Formats: sequence, structure tokens, C-alpha cells
Amino acid sequence: MQTTRRDFFRFSLTGSSMVALTGAIPNFLGRAVAQTPQAQRPGARDTILVVVQLTGGNDGLNTVIPHSDPNYARLRPTLRIQNFLRVNDTVGLHPAMTGFNSLLQDNALCILQGVGYPNPSQSHFRSMDIWHAASMADVLNEGWIGKALRHIPAASSFHLANANEAAPLALTGAPARVPSIASLDDFQLRLQASSAGDRRQQRDLLNSVSRPGNPQPTLLDFVQRTAVQTYDSSQRLASLGREYQPRVPYPQSALGNHLKLAAQLIDAGLGARLFYVTQDGFDTHAAQLPAHAALVGDVSSSITAFYRDLAARGQGNRVLVMVFSEFGRRAHENGSRGTDHGSGAPMFLIGGRVRSGIVNAHPSLVNLQQGNLPFSTDFRQVYATVLDQWLGVPSRPVLGQQFAAVDVLRRA
Repeated sequence: MQTTRRDFFRFSLTGSSMVALTGAIPNFLGRAVAQTPQAQRPGARDTILVVVQLTGGNDGLNTVIPHSDPNYARLRPTLRIQNFLRVNDTVGLHPAMTGFNSLLQDNALCILQGVGYPNPSQSHFRSMDIWHAASMADVLNEGWIGKALRHIPAASSFHLANANEAAPLALTGAPARVPSIASLDDFQLRLQASSAGDRRQQRDLLNSVSRPGNPQPTLLDFVQRTAVQTYDSSQRLASLGREYQPRVPYPQSALGNHLKLAAQLIDAGLGARLFYVTQDGFDTHAAQLPAHAALVGDVSSSITAFYRDLAARGQGNRVLVMVFSEFGRRAHENGSRGTDHGSGAPMFLIGGRVRSGIVNAHPSLVNLQQGNLPFSTDFRQVYATVLDQWLGVPSRPVLGQQFAAVDVLRRA
């Protein structure tokens, strides 16, 4: 087909026949074609961080269980977990967390106990903002990951989200807007046209405008090249979605699907280094036992599938998964067979280079602070460790001050 520049405008850049690109994602696709992969740039790191947020306040006491402490049964007369998965002589994992237990056996799970921050807030919104911004200032408008992205040239980040789910504060402040995506369909370049014939002509045009020998010296030609790059990348990602075969089965859950999408994007080699995903439902004020079992079981099985899928592809040492919640629950169960808002709680780190096992003693069940478990490690120490030692980003300008590292990562 002979295509003139006038035809290009007519079929691609005007009116109802415009080549429409979905949100901010095609900008990423266009860059991805032209970029050198992160791993190929001399001296560059290609490590990947996946942050999993447990929204609502996960009950850490029934997640990492102090089975040898007699105070546990006293505090939890109806919520006590007895058939735990033994980690050592003092603590065990919730019985639904068989995946995490298997990762522990394979030296790929770090359990960091007693994580929190001073003068903890019992508000979901305030506490989550503190974790997102890594700050306890009165006004919080930038996130720690958004600020970290300023120090990682050309890296991309994704919020893996359900439809209409807003991006978290943690991603605010990045040099480019972090897109929220639900599936690879969100990457598709949409060819909007008034007829099927127009759409065919558009595709033919995009496939033909960058033929060898065309000098393409003008702005219009630049637009043409960009469209071709974006179209090619969109097609490649669509093909990836159809052809990707996980090495292990993923749970058929929102979290499982989001982590499978992360694995697809990592395997595609597009240079993305930070992923953020949330799992809601952890505000268990009543009838906690069945709800919490389902939640932690999904977290455990979804993250285990993600790690094992990537490890089977030789990427296990590139990936670090960090799991947190805005606070834990109170030590005493309440009158509705649930638990109320607390403070200190465990964090989990998963990957081929974590220092596997238990870090820190379990919080005391005797010296409670207004009914809450005390914390022993400031969460910003974990962030500092991940920034400095994993992502290669200086932590001080991101966090606003220097925090001591925690011993959770093995040297390469």
C-alpha cells in the first residue's frame, strides 16, 4: 500500500481515526524498545523489588506464632493457633502458610520480627501514610519509592492493581507517573477508527513507515517511528500474555494474578525494577480465624508461586519480595473473636539472597505498651537496607536521615 504523509495524518492523527495509546503506558513501551536493558549497562544493577502491602493491619501474633510462650494462650483463649508450622523452638508459622514454610526450608524466607515505628498511630490512613512516605511529618506528599526512582535512571515501576484502584502514596514523587495496570491488556495500543477498513490501513501504515532507506528527517517521521516502536512493543507484550507458561501454578486470586503479571513483565526484559501490589482485608475485628487463614494462605501461596516461577527461569537471585502491613493487632483478642488495631508486627523478605530464618526475638507478651506488642526495629531500617544494599540507591536522601541497616541480605 502506498501511504502518503497526508494519509498518515488522515488515518492516524486526527478525529475518530486517531491512534490512541492507553494512558501513560505506551510512553513506557516506546522507551522500552530503544533502551538498553538494565543488565547490559556497564556497572548497572538489575535487581528487582516487589513490595506486597497487606492492607488493614495484619495480625502478626497469629502469623508468626510464639508457641512456647504461655502468655500466648492466655491472651488468645479462642484465637490461639495450635497446629502451627514449626520454625524453631519458640515460634511457628500459621498453618495456612505452607508455601512460606517451604521457602524457609529452601533458605529463601527471612522473618523479621517486631517491626514498627515510634509513637505508633492506630489510624489506618495515618499509619499507612507513614509507611508510604517513610516519614512522620505532619504533611506527607511524596513516597519513598517515588523518591528512590529519581536515583535509578531509565528504570520503570508498576502498580499492579485492580480496576480503579488508586496508586499508593509510596509511588508519588517519581520522575514519571507510575502506571496502575491490571493485566497485559492494559498495554495494548488501541487503533481507534471509524471502520474495520480504517483499522487495517492503520496497522499496514504502522508496519510500513519505517522501511530501510527512509531517511525520516522530520518531526512527522519521528512520530511515525515512535508509533511503530510502541506498536511493536504492544504486540510483543500481547504475545507474551498469550504464550507465557508459568513454571509452577499460581493461585486463581487477585494477588496471584498480579504477581503472575509481574513475572511476565520481568521475563519480558523491559527494564522494570520496582513493582507494588496490595492485598486488602486484614482489618479482622470480628470472626478472625477463617478470614485470616484465607488471607495469609493466599499471600503465602501467591508469593511462593511467584518466586518459584522466576527461580525456575534463573531469576531467583534478582528478585526481592518485601511484605509489610501498616500495623499489627493487639495482643488481647476482643469480645468478637477478633483483634483490634495494634503496632509492632513481622515483615517478610523473600528471595534467593535473603538471610533466611528468624531475625530478632519475638516481641514480649508481658511488657505490652497499651495492649500493643512493642517494636524493636524501625521499618525505615529495612527500607535503608533495601535501598543501599539491594537497589543501589543512597538511602539518606530518600529517607531524610541515616538509619542503621538490618542483617537481612546476603552478599552476592
